[in-house]
Amino acid sequence: MKNHEELRVAPENAAFFEALGSATRLKILAMLAEEPHSITQIAEKLDMSVTIAARHVRQLEEAGIIRIFSLPGKRGVQKRCELALSRITAVFGRPQPEKGVERLSIPVGHYSDYDVTPTCGLASVTKQVGINDDPQYFSSPERLDAGILWFGSGYVTYPIPGYLFRNKAIRELRITLEICSEYPGYREDWPSDITFLLNGKPIGTFTSPGDFGKQRGIYTPAWWRMGTQHGQLKTITLNNYETRIDGIPQPGIYLRDFLDFQQNLLFTISCPRDAQNCGGVTLFGRGFGNYDTNIEVEVIC
Repeated sequence: MKNHEELRVAPENAAFFEALGSATRLKILAMLAEEPHSITQIAEKLDMSVTIAARHVRQLEEAGIIRIFSLPGKRGVQKRCELALSRITAVFGRPQPEKGVERLSIPVGHYSDYDVTPTCGLASVTKQVGINDDPQYFSSPERLDAGILWFGSGYVTYPIPGYLFRNKAIRELRITLEICSEYPGYREDWPSDITFLLNGKPIGTFTSPGDFGKQRGIYTPAWWRMGTQHGQLKTITLNNYETRIDGIPQPGIYLRDFLDFQQNLLFTISCPRDAQNCGGVTLFGRGFGNYDTNIEVEVIC
């Protein structure tokens, strides 16, 4: 999935904008933002025929907004739909070229600090790291290979190196990750208030609706039997005018308040014990979930 793309509002891009000009197709995109669906599932949820659902899907696919992939099913190959974009910026007039984009991919096991409580654990794409529900294994060197980690409450902190910002005029910082709640096994209706922080200062909270295990993760390895399968893709965007989580404003938070060009920027993912919905955190890296992504950082100059 592309994290971000700019598209000029112009006649040559009419197919893209026409694909968004339907309440039904917008409902389909909202469903796919949660998890991939088959055309049959889309038809059932929207109470329409498979034929009509397929027409809407085809238009979204031709516009490059979604893609269709095949998975083995009980009755042969099953086709499923997923988003091809996580966000799009409509540009009126001539697009302003980005002077530079620095990108950093942080594996989920490369945290610099943590404090977690059970249920908790880590796993790589090949095996469990240590023993479940023993926080000591979060200090194991094997954590560096982790493709998934989870905890009931607490936090993990990741350093974003200062060299990405030094001597640069930073326009925007974007952080994208796949995440959900944590429940023993899984529970789709298990809300969790997950707070993101930079240098110890909260920059926003979103409430994950659940710990998703009903549908198998696209990239989750076959040996994985722990229940949780995938999360939701979240993008945090900070600039000097606003901060947003998936487009939802987080008032009073500005990028300029965090940039010390001599220091690392510390990004923390937290579920405090005193949160109204303390439903834990499951964080997905490459080899797990629906998006095959680490914590992806983009610094735009």
